[in-house]
Amino acid sequence: MKIYHKLSDFKPLGNAVVTTGTFDGVHLGHREILSRLKEISKKNKGESVLLTFWPHPRLIVSKDNDNLKLLTTIDEKTELLKEVGIDHLIILPFTREFSELSSEQYIEDILIKGIGTKTLVIGYDHRFGRNREGGMDYLVKNADRFKIGIEEITRQEIENITISSTKIREAILKGNVHVANELLGRPYAFEGHVVKGRQLGRTIGFPTANVKIQKEYKLIPKNGVYAVKVSLRNATYSGIMNIGNRPTVDGIGTTQEVHIFDFNDDIYGETIKVEIIAYIRDEKKFDSIQNLIHQIKEDCIEALKVI
Repeated sequence: MKIYHKLSDFKPLGNAVVTTGTFDGVHLGHREILSRLKEISKKNKGESVLLTFWPHPRLIVSKDNDNLKLLTTIDEKTELLKEVGIDHLIILPFTREFSELSSEQYIEDILIKGIGTKTLVIGYDHRFGRNREGGMDYLVKNADRFKIGIEEITRQEIENITISSTKIREAILKGNVHVANELLGRPYAFEGHVVKGRQLGRTIGFPTANVKIQKEYKLIPKNGVYAVKVSLRNATYSGIMNIGNRPTVDGIGTTQEVHIFDFNDDIYGETIKVEIIAYIRDEKKFDSIQNLIHQIKEDCIEALKVI
């Protein structure tokens, strides 16, 4: 897959088969659309192109952009799209100026002149252009003028998929990890740097890695205890993670702390990837440190069962 971070780096193709969207999460529904894109591209003897945007359009145009949390960073999304096997990925910078393009400007300047689109694979409800003025009706009405073939993903096809990034976000925020993972087709994951905390875990026999997530827009699951897998130094380990404010110990701030089973190396400053396998329990305050230690032991047993 060839990757382009601005349209000027992309040479228009003779037979581009294009789909477009934010594709946050690259979930099973997205993969269905991209599979369709590849199939049509092969049938038409063309090259498959995904046009996506960064930052996420809602971060630019929405009044509640501070509340938007995403399933994937741009780097995570790019890596997931590489697995799909499309020919070209264009990551178009999304600006307020870009959001003001009319639907006609978007089609003529971006899709036709910029990419060389001959076939557009588009959902029945997809909207584009200033104030979302363009859609399937506009494309069908002007298909002869634009000389673009339209391959519609119908309402029935989309509803059969019954997957959306919003549903996955809601599941993660409610602790329904099994639902989110099923819709994603993989465990929900995040990466972060291991930073020094108060090292309280070591004092009770459960050293933890305090994971600092670098992207503030990355969605963090609800507070609680999770069974996880940790990728570190080209190896994978099992463990448990607590997200929350550690009410039994100090109750200050929110952290993501991972206890890696059978591992006690110094990894401060290193980057780890945490895959969330299952939700174990809510975070709670215990009457004593001994009760906390007992519960952590039970959590470890439960995590090993589900992992």
